Amino acid sequence: MVETDLEANAFLNGVPNKSRLVSLSMGAEKGFVEKRPLGRVRSLEFDVAVNCCHGGPGEDGSLQSILDLAGVKYTGPTARGAALCMDKLALGGVIAAAGLPTLPRAALLETGPVPDIPTPWIIKPRFGGSSIGICVVKDVETARQLLVRSSHLRAGAVVEPYLTDAVDLNISARGHGAPPLSEIERPIREQKAEFYSYEDKYLGDEGLVGAPRELPAALEPQLAERLRGYASAAAQLAQVRGVARIDFLLHQERLWINEINTVPGAMSFYLWRASGVNYEVLLDDMLEEAFKYPSYEPNTTGADGLALRNAGSIASKLA
Repeated sequence: MVETDLEANAFLNGVPNKSRLVSLSMGAEKGFVEKRPLGRVRSLEFDVAVNCCHGGPGEDGSLQSILDLAGVKYTGPTARGAALCMDKLALGGVIAAAGLPTLPRAALLETGPVPDIPTPWIIKPRFGGSSIGICVVKDVETARQLLVRSSHLRAGAVVEPYLTDAVDLNISARGHGAPPLSEIERPIREQKAEFYSYEDKYLGDEGLVGAPRELPAALEPQLAERLRGYASAAAQLAQVRGVARIDFLLHQERLWINEINTVPGAMSFYLWRASGVNYEVLLDDMLEEAFKYPSYEPNTTGADGLALRNAGSIASKLA
């Protein structure tokens, strides 16, 4: 637990000074607890945890699963939704099965069949985000060498067609059900860049918030409306919660759903600000959703014990 007025540079060398260790308990004292002198434990009382952990355990379902078990309410995606959207292969299959436009995507394996996708490929970590570990390859041999050598790809990789001169378009959705949608942005890539890179997104002045972009994107009304329809359908399909960002590619007037970021960089606040929604409203709505619509509710409907009563002796079955 850290002081509330710390800035980013306080974390450069690890845990800031004067931080206090807290634990997440799943026992009698559920939730976050702080160890006190003489072995005493103090529960930390709060209403909702605001999940701002972009990428990693905060966006892949790990943190959500722990919070569910500990009975802690939180904003953002459910464990199921986070895990689905972090798995590029699974999400691509779900989107395609729903009849929504997405590029052909296949798992890249060290041996075995070669994906039936024309090269050049764009190769991506199967479980990852922020364009880290992504590159363009022209042949299968290079792709398989990267699969072994790249630390970002060892957990799994996917390939899809590389579209020259494709344009990135992003939109944000918030809340569950048929969610409100933000303005559409067109991020500006570095000149001659093959894709919208990590450096383009995060390493400029003010990080992602200050990255160059066209907002709102200058699109034909029919194209913008089509993108909004796809975004709404994809958000409902993935059961997004909190604030999410849906990324598209535009190539020769065709739209492709690229990925869904369930805990997006900067929480997509800049997109909502351009849509006339300020930070306070966005945060209040996230908190209200966490209260009204729990991320996980165990359901034992139909479990009347009949199967257990008819099971007989477990010991006799193991003999």
